[in-house]
Amino acid sequence: MAAALSPGQDTHPAVEAMMTAYWRRATPTEKFARLASMGRSINELARAELRQRYPAATEREIDLRLRSRTLDRDTMMRAFGWDPDLHGR
Repeated sequence: MAAALSPGQDTHPAVEAMMTAYWRRATPTEKFARLASMGRSINELARAELRQRYPAATEREIDLRLRSRTLDRDTMMRAFGWDPDLHGR
């Protein structure tokens, strides 16, 4: 029978040990590549959610809505002429 996980723990200790070993032996380049890949995956998930919410949106609009989730309103307006308070995020 598999070992029970403690409350708040979502990774089996053996798997966590393997992940820790990987990160310890990975080069900085490998670590950066893995993190960059995770970032791209997160952005693609966010884009998919935006496409579902706004099916008629253009790719530019999807891009602006995604950017507006991390940039403040003033920056969005100065850099892109996009008001997230008016158009949504």
